[in-house]
Amino acid sequence: MQRSLKRAVDVVVSAIVLLLAAPVMAVIAIGILVESPGPLFYRARRVGYRGRPLAMLKFRKMRPDARGTALTVADDARLTRVGALLVKFRLDELPQFWHVLRGEMSLIGPRPEDPEFVAARPEDYAEILTVRPGISGLAQLAFAEERSILPPDDPVSYYVDRLLPQKCAIDRLYARQASLGTDLKIVAWTLIAVVLRRPVAVHRGTGRLSVRRRPAAQPVRRDEPATSVASRT
Repeated sequence: MQRSLKRAVDVVVSAIVLLLAAPVMAVIAIGILVESPGPLFYRARRVGYRGRPLAMLKFRKMRPDARGTALTVADDARLTRVGALLVKFRLDELPQFWHVLRGEMSLIGPRPEDPEFVAARPEDYAEILTVRPGISGLAQLAFAEERSILPPDDPVSYYVDRLLPQKCAIDRLYARQASLGTDLKIVAWTLIAVVLRRPVAVHRGTGRLSVRRRPAAQPVRRDEPATSVASRT
């Protein structure tokens, strides 16, 4: 019953968002095409529900000739001026409501991950991928400032060694306790994070959400113990 209700909410809300956001998306499209030649969208390779391939749709935020890691760091030189604004306000993610409408994603759920990172933690993702990936979720709230945490010299190693284990632990927690009530709480806290610009803390053991009292995490030195990041919420 809850699964059917969640799907109904996904369909209704995603359809409304796509309809209301159509003028904004048109302005974004014009800005991208005027500033930088190339495609309007790009598809990011992700692993979807039950391990199915997902070509996740995003507005293009980088130059057409951009190369490098799949991770975006703070002040990433590959970003166009329009792309930097899209990243700042998360508007590059708007086309993903189409995936929600199609049933490939949900409004709430673990963020769909790159196949390279899924392969690095197969036991974690065997559980995480039992629920549909989402646009927002517990790990997205906990690591909303991920780009500012990643060091520009080697973001992939830092992500795999330090951040991904923590995100997987939170996503596994969501997969175990997923419910409509949990989703409604995440929606409310997502609005707090996006509209009120308040940082949100996620308790690693219970998933309890609260306003973060401490400063956001900062990149650590290579010789610093891993617990220095894992202890932050």
